[in-house]
Amino acid sequence: MLVSIFIIWGAFFPENVQYVLGLIDGFISDTFGWFYLWSTTGFVLFAAFLIFGPYGKIKLGRPDDEPEYSYFTWFAFLFTAGMGVGLVFYGVTEPVTHFYSPPSADPETTAAAKESMQYTLFHWGFHPWATYAVLALTLAYFKFRHRAPALISSAFSPLIGDRSKGGLGTAIDTLAVFATVFGIATSLGLGATQITAGLSYTFDGIPNTLTTNLIVIAVITVLFMLSATTGINRGIRYLSWANIILAIALMAFVFVLGSSVQMVESFSTTLGNYLQNLPSMTLGMNAFGGDREFLNSWTLFYWAWWIGWSPFVGTFIARVSRGRTIREFVIGVTAVPVIFSAFWFSVFGVSGLNMDSAEGGIIHQLMNEMGNEVALFAFLESTPAAAVVIGITVLLITSFFVTSADSGTFVLGMLTTGGKLNPNTGIKAIWGIVLAATAAVLLWSGGLSALQMAMLIAAFPFAILMIFMCISLIKALKSEHDILQIENKQREHDPEYRENLRKELRRRREGFKKTLPDTDNEEY
Repeated sequence: MLVSIFIIWGAFFPENVQYVLGLIDGFISDTFGWFYLWSTTGFVLFAAFLIFGPYGKIKLGRPDDEPEYSYFTWFAFLFTAGMGVGLVFYGVTEPVTHFYSPPSADPETTAAAKESMQYTLFHWGFHPWATYAVLALTLAYFKFRHRAPALISSAFSPLIGDRSKGGLGTAIDTLAVFATVFGIATSLGLGATQITAGLSYTFDGIPNTLTTNLIVIAVITVLFMLSATTGINRGIRYLSWANIILAIALMAFVFVLGSSVQMVESFSTTLGNYLQNLPSMTLGMNAFGGDREFLNSWTLFYWAWWIGWSPFVGTFIARVSRGRTIREFVIGVTAVPVIFSAFWFSVFGVSGLNMDSAEGGIIHQLMNEMGNEVALFAFLESTPAAAVVIGITVLLITSFFVTSADSGTFVLGMLTTGGKLNPNTGIKAIWGIVLAATAAVLLWSGGLSALQMAMLIAAFPFAILMIFMCISLIKALKSEHDILQIENKQREHDPEYRENLRKELRRRREGFKKTLPDTDNEEY
């Protein structure tokens, strides 16, 4: 209902929507920017603790559960749901933009080139994936190990008890739905603008206008609603395979034809600079009067985007991760995507910067004239068989678009049907229409700036919830870890000591059970 009100408001009063979003966005950025930085940093540290801490061997499921999906399929799911459209959209755009407007170096210098690659990886590195990992792990732990409903509110049972099943729990799940809708709508808007840009750049008869964007959204909506009817094990799985194969093929094509040695060197240098400067980049706020434009326009937007996307991505990752240990899960969700992102930006970032420099700043000029979404296509135009390559790229973006929206309707269906792992097609169709309408209204209200502002606003309250989710998870893990230790001791010691341990174990189990969500849910 509330999402519908927003859609109607934006459809009839687009300028008012942009004005109101701008006021709220400016207030949050200037007043609570530090909160986004500290929150995402906390999630990175928490993820590291889960890898190296004492709980790493606990399995997300029963002791005899095996992973439902192979590593390749699992990573394909992570890649498609976690970044997808955004990675393609910003592959050339972000390094080139930072080269001309770096956070601290002089523009259009070697230092600016290094800094552009460093900050690009920073925005797509450990922070987003740690944010996803924290939420996904919490949901998977309570769902598959303790058979709780697949709802965000279930994760709060150790803190608020039965209130997680009442009005407070409903409020938590409602907030998760809002964050999910605006998070996915932002990405769908980005995807629509880039598909339109690619078609317009390649074919003279197709204008790069809002109307074309809306037509693209309508067509893609039909496609992902058709995909939604096939379920996760067919539609989403096969699309995810296609996405990662096409993405790797496109990256390999650019790598072979470009400055391959420089790309490898850039990968090594950028990764080293990123790790070396991670603390200063993570917590830098320009507190003493420095320019905050870069911070507000890039870092805070990204951190809000990742937090806003986390209910969707986290719920989806949790859904496909049963049977993995906590350590295996966190390493898989953080390390592998970060390495892939580093190489992706080394290939497309270096290639884009080289072409831009060789052609007298042509990519940057086109971005200023036609929008950031044309950067990738301006670069691909210089490759052999450019029309074919651009066509494949548009197909890749479309496939990412469809998969993200399909996954989004799946997750929203779960969140609004009591946590069902396989919501019915009708519910997914309704949410598909809502997502498309929200993306269209945000583009109608103010283009990409409206998308970014909506994302920053929606993410703020959910970041607070995520902090409490971490606390709740630690409380549950500590209780279960203590129980597991007693069980191990019980097997090792004499009968009298075992009897005392049995009583202590019974007491702890009963106490732990009281803190867990309702485990009568039969869907496992």
